[in-house]
Amino acid sequence: MTKTLNLLRPGEAGVVKSVTGSGPVKRRLIDMGLIAGSRVQVHKLAPLGDPMEIKVKNFNLSLRKSEAALIELQPE
Repeated sequence: MTKTLNLLRPGEAGVVKSVTGSGPVKRRLIDMGLIAGSRVQVHKLAPLGDPMEIKVKNFNLSLRKSEAALIELQPE
């Protein structure tokens, strides 16, 4: 069963299966370390739910929900 990153709640984690989309947004996500096989954990959400803070490869990132929707995960 796959999920997209934007559907995870704080404390939940998963392993990146793929990054969908195209162009500079996809390239930027890949450059930040969101590649297949990377473990991602959601740390917290902003009060209105956007952006979200995640931990990947031992550093924290903030992503918009629209960007997080492009990342397909295998939930842990």
